[in-house]
Amino acid sequence: MTSHDQLLAAFRSQITRGLQHRDAEWETSRRLVEASQLVHTLHGLMERVRRSHLPEALQEAILTALNQGTAERIQDLPGQHLKALTGLPPSKALRALCVHFDVVQPLTPRWPVPSLDSDIVSAFLRDHTAPFDLLLTSSVASVLDLGAGDLSFAAELADQYGPPLHRQGRSLLLHCVDRLHPQSKLGGPLHPPQELVQALRSRADLSFRYLPDQDMCEFERLARTGKLAACYTIATCWAPATPTFAHEPTRLSPAIIQQQLTQSRGSFRQTRYGGESALEVQHRDRTLLFPPWKFEIRGPLALLSLIAQSSYLGVLGAVDNQVFWELLAQLLEDHRFRPKDEPFTSDNLPVIFGDLYGRLSALAVGESFDLSTGATLRTRLSHIVSDGTEQKTYRFRSVIIRRGAVFPGVPSSSTARRFKDMVEEAPPWMVVLVPER
Repeated sequence: MTSHDQLLAAFRSQITRGLQHRDAEWETSRRLVEASQLVHTLHGLMERVRRSHLPEALQEAILTALNQGTAERIQDLPGQHLKALTGLPPSKALRALCVHFDVVQPLTPRWPVPSLDSDIVSAFLRDHTAPFDLLLTSSVASVLDLGAGDLSFAAELADQYGPPLHRQGRSLLLHCVDRLHPQSKLGGPLHPPQELVQALRSRADLSFRYLPDQDMCEFERLARTGKLAACYTIATCWAPATPTFAHEPTRLSPAIIQQQLTQSRGSFRQTRYGGESALEVQHRDRTLLFPPWKFEIRGPLALLSLIAQSSYLGVLGAVDNQVFWELLAQLLEDHRFRPKDEPFTSDNLPVIFGDLYGRLSALAVGESFDLSTGATLRTRLSHIVSDGTEQKTYRFRSVIIRRGAVFPGVPSSSTARRFKDMVEEAPPWMVVLVPER
């Protein structure tokens, strides 16, 4: 026979597990414990408890913890009873019970979602060399800037498209996400000037939101909790991080990736710097410090999945050679482009990619290549969603590749503009992708 303590422990564990996957409901539950809503919330919660199939003893314990609905303030609730049920202090405990029993308010979308067709977007790209011009014709002009860094791209985009949209009686919705913490001593020039952040926030032609200290690969969670829109007209990422997106974990084993990192970057270890976690890298005769997640490997599949989830059009700018070829391998249908545990090198790239390598390498800066017509794109890409168990598949309707970092009429980032001074670096790439929706 199950004891009362065992019932409480099992219920408390169930509450904890349930909250891990219900971020959106948890956010909206804040409204339910406000003073003006409390009595209504308690009565709704009590009704759900009485209609539940929980053991009678557990139902009674919950009703007692809710003070039989007579409380008018959070302070009137028996905190110890709520803690025994949920492991949380009164306010959070009540919110947790609301989420568990589905006494929640729907999360109203804060931002509009565009209505576009992938065929129309693909046709637009065939007629326009500047992909961001889609903002001028889309029903919603919205951009998600991933890994926004110093916000230099955001500023150029706002200057170019804010005024014409304002003349149309519309504004540009611009959301920027970056993983650096604003107070971090690491990252140096990647921190945006505070005056730029304030200037973007104050523009009349711009609806601007800057989210630092956020992992862009957690887009699904950020959208579900209302921090970002559910989908944008365009998602863009400038100079996708190396080595984060330069090694694909589904193609290369952890040992191979570790070997590649050590050979190209030097030895590295986690350390502390100025009171915060850091990554220390011994590169030749120099000791370099980076944010602790600098060498976290996500791979290009994670970036492609992010683009497909978050937008109707993806623009990857200033993509360096290492990220580009690993990314390209994931976009092509034939498995031969993704040899297992064989890192790409200048020697094997021509062999693995064959004629396609020659055609792309021959592109002059400014020239483009329609991968959709020049090769066979993968028909099924997959990504893991929310709780790590369900797989969803997606594909790209079209992919345009352009050689170069900066193009006429196209806003770009400060990193892209620095490529002209990097004489030892090969010209980077721009990859424009249309997810099929």
